[in-house]
Amino acid sequence: MKTRNLLAITSIILLAVISRVIPHPPNFAPITAIALLGSVYYKNKWQSILMPMIIMFVSDLIIGLHGTIPFVYGAFLLITFIGFWLKKHFSYKNLLIVTLLSSVLFFLITNFGVWLVYDMYPKNLSGLIEAYVMAIPFFRNTLLGDLLYTSVLFGAVELMKRYNIISAPQNA
Repeated sequence: MKTRNLLAITSIILLAVISRVIPHPPNFAPITAIALLGSVYYKNKWQSILMPMIIMFVSDLIIGLHGTIPFVYGAFLLITFIGFWLKKHFSYKNLLIVTLLSSVLFFLITNFGVWLVYDMYPKNLSGLIEAYVMAIPFFRNTLLGDLLYTSVLFGAVELMKRYNIISAPQNA
């Protein structure tokens, strides 16, 4: 990746990080968008994988660690790998589909973690269903945040490409 491209993409991502540590509605965060953006635009897969993990870890040190970290980080790792598929099959339609899929996966994985780790719900099928039902308001925020941040971040990259601030679409 050219230095200019790396700096531009990284700057977009760092700006998005700030939005995770400032007050915001629960689950309305840019990490899914960051995981997808890094997967599509970084040539180095390790950069794509490590970027959301580092962002999450550093921001979790600021806002607080929790018992569902393995589920949250695992969900974002899976989303990053889905982004590798998107890189090879990029279209705006696929970006929308992958963003929606990522929101659903994050919801399913992290709320399974809440059910499993905490004693908020009985450890049976009805308790798991209750955990998912009680998390529906958070899913709304996840979905809206993922759609907004993905649109903004990918849109910013497209604008930078259009004005020759960065070059090359995927593999920038």
